[in-house]
Amino acid sequence: MRAAAGLMTSVYARRDVMTHWQRTLHEKGWGAPAWAPEHGGCDWSPAQHFIFAEEKARAGAPPFLSLSVVMCGAVLIAFGTPEQKRRFLPRMISGEDYWCQGYSEPGAGSDLAALSLRAEADGGDLVCNGSKIWTSHAHEADWMYALVRSTPGSRAQDGITFLLVDMRSSGIEVKPIVFLTGEHIQNEVIFRDVRVPLDNVVGTPGKGWTVAKYLMEFERGGQLGSPEYAARLDRIAVFAREVGVNDTAFVARLAAARIDLSALRALEWRDLCVRTGSPGTNSSMLKMLGTELSQRLTELALEASGYGAMPYQPGLTTPGGNTPWAVSAMTPPAAAPAAAAFALRYFNDRAGSIYAGSNEIQRNILAKRQLGL
Repeated sequence: MRAAAGLMTSVYARRDVMTHWQRTLHEKGWGAPAWAPEHGGCDWSPAQHFIFAEEKARAGAPPFLSLSVVMCGAVLIAFGTPEQKRRFLPRMISGEDYWCQGYSEPGAGSDLAALSLRAEADGGDLVCNGSKIWTSHAHEADWMYALVRSTPGSRAQDGITFLLVDMRSSGIEVKPIVFLTGEHIQNEVIFRDVRVPLDNVVGTPGKGWTVAKYLMEFERGGQLGSPEYAARLDRIAVFAREVGVNDTAFVARLAAARIDLSALRALEWRDLCVRTGSPGTNSSMLKMLGTELSQRLTELALEASGYGAMPYQPGLTTPGGNTPWAVSAMTPPAAAPAAAAFALRYFNDRAGSIYAGSNEIQRNILAKRQLGL
């Protein structure tokens, strides 16, 4: 698991790696530390949560199943019915169910409220027609949480419903989107008369935008990022020494990144200590600072790799999906695996300031809600 996590090129490891790690944590009682104890969480102090995150990062462990445990789990705890909690939470925390997120559509990406996947009531079901796109791991997922348009509204945000969809339902077609690199992570998901029980609606029908905004707070700031960034920065520094990169300018940029990391760590620590519920508006600040720092770290890693980052060798890494070109014994690697992972992580992380709401939007949110502008 440590080897796979160390060669990740995105925010995801492979499904088998993440689910095995989730089950391991669950057996220890640590499957979802942020959940309330009655749902299987840990009754920890802020200091204990921070120590756990730091030790997990230092050990080089894989990530949590963030789409289910961190995001959808938090939504079910806040908005779900008692039956939904009994049905879904135990299988999330144990890693038995693997989830994907059905938000973006061909005509609704950054402008998510423009979504048009229709869900019309018919007896005890919603009948869904339309499509979702850029759905990570939909081809492997057991369940999807999705935003659907169930009723017309005066505003684009009205009439949206938050729905839990069984990916084995009749009428669902998953069409792969294969990257130029050959990796299959993203998908388009087609809905043709897919029947979803009304019991799978989370919150009030037609008021799913409120549920979605709550989930986005956890996507942006629901996990402590600074411990993972610190571990990555330490690995970059060690790698740079090993390959002989020690010029003054590079060392100064490493030091500047470490200073900014210290500031982010202080902000996360303060947020953790004062938080009583969801991350709130602070999630926008933490998402913006964290993703931009992460991008700087990928730039430092790429610079340290030098020419070693030029050969394209996805088979040396562990992206979120299978790679078609594994390095065979007859074809020795042209560079260190770390350099191959650094290069691919650099390109993947360009999206960090876009997903979960672009950083420009996060600045607008902070200006409006925190500064009253």
